[in-house]
Amino acid sequence: MSDTTDLSARWTARLTELIARHSVPGAGLGMVHRGELIAEAAVGLANTEAGIETTTDTLFQIGSISKVWTTTVAMALVDEGLLELDAPLVSVLPELRLANEELTQGVTLRHLLNHTSGIDGDFFADTGRGDDCLEKFTALLGEVTANHPLGATMSYCNAGFTLLGRVLEVVTGVQWDELMRERLYRPLGLTHTATLPEEVLRFRAATGHVGDPPVQAQTWGLMRSAGPAGLICSTPREVLKFARLHLDNGVTEDGTKVLSAEGVTAMQTPQVKLPGPSNLSRAWGLGWLLDTWDGHRVYGHDGGTIGQNAYLRVLPDDDLAICLLTNGGDTTGLYRDVFEEIVQELVGVMMPAPVEPATEPVPVDPADYLGVYQRVSSSMEIVERDGGLVMLDRMTGPLAELMPDPEQEYALHPVEPGLFVVKRPGITAWVPAVFYTLADGTPYLHHGARATPKVG
Repeated sequence: MSDTTDLSARWTARLTELIARHSVPGAGLGMVHRGELIAEAAVGLANTEAGIETTTDTLFQIGSISKVWTTTVAMALVDEGLLELDAPLVSVLPELRLANEELTQGVTLRHLLNHTSGIDGDFFADTGRGDDCLEKFTALLGEVTANHPLGATMSYCNAGFTLLGRVLEVVTGVQWDELMRERLYRPLGLTHTATLPEEVLRFRAATGHVGDPPVQAQTWGLMRSAGPAGLICSTPREVLKFARLHLDNGVTEDGTKVLSAEGVTAMQTPQVKLPGPSNLSRAWGLGWLLDTWDGHRVYGHDGGTIGQNAYLRVLPDDDLAICLLTNGGDTTGLYRDVFEEIVQELVGVMMPAPVEPATEPVPVDPADYLGVYQRVSSSMEIVERDGGLVMLDRMTGPLAELMPDPEQEYALHPVEPGLFVVKRPGITAWVPAVFYTLADGTPYLHHGARATPKVG
């Protein structure tokens, strides 16, 4: 066998072991090293109820990795002079109305791309299946309260990327789904990448699984208005073709220039640091999350929809990109096991250890943390119980209707003053919760990459 075939066979066997360990129904994996697809593997079931096996051509929902695709097109329009990173969006979208006048008049493309706009990011509204869904969604944003002042902190913002999709439609005159085909899918030669369910169903497609143990989700996908933030479906092989575009300075395999080298570099340049430790990254660029593993630069993105999770990491100095697509179970644990093994074997890199509870007692004054932290779609109440702190986490709004259990309760385990971790059901990794204040002294809780103000 060739080296590629041998490595693919080895990873097919290894991935089969690992999905069983982490109760993941099905997964697809691919890796590109030094410009070549060196291995791909597909294991388990894409759909447990129908007994459909996962193959290397199975389409998974890549979720929020879609944001980097939308960002790439936005930066190409910056190259062409149709957009400016630091010009107010109202200069191209004069009808825009947001929570307040400062936000409306001041928000820029850069704020959207690095998640510092303050637009409450988890506003999800189903504005229909029509080609005008982004326009209708944008018209609703004036009703959405800001969850922090413009530029004051980083808070992951899905709604900002739906707004970005509308901006792209206005400046190009092309509807977002078609714009992705025109600007990315066709130039990259992607044949198994799509956004609309009627397109995806031409292929073998994974369905999400939720809960512990995982069972098939009753809803396949999110509303169409979430497209620019997270509705692209693809395979590991084709996600890696997109990653190669960035490794190759914005040029496709056949020499087509999609994005300038300057645009590629700008996307990988740190824009904002996270307020504390995170499982995702240490900083955000334009679209990409940015990190350092064992002294090696890393950029990438994760994606999560209804029972499907996706992971993409690129080590540019090592010319390595890895993509893992999954459909339920402890996908975070699977991600760590798979990526740790690959990067150590191929380039001798150690992934940083995740944040874990302190082994020694940490002095904690409950009064510093008790209260209600709230934004659109989420209410987190910190209470004292049995000598410790507990987070009562309630999901609200349209997104809650899509989840099997919108209310959860987690014990807060201290790491150091102001930093705690929680353990979610069925997930092996600890998730940080950072208590901090903005420059104006307002208390906030940063959890799940979102900044949530204390309201009571």
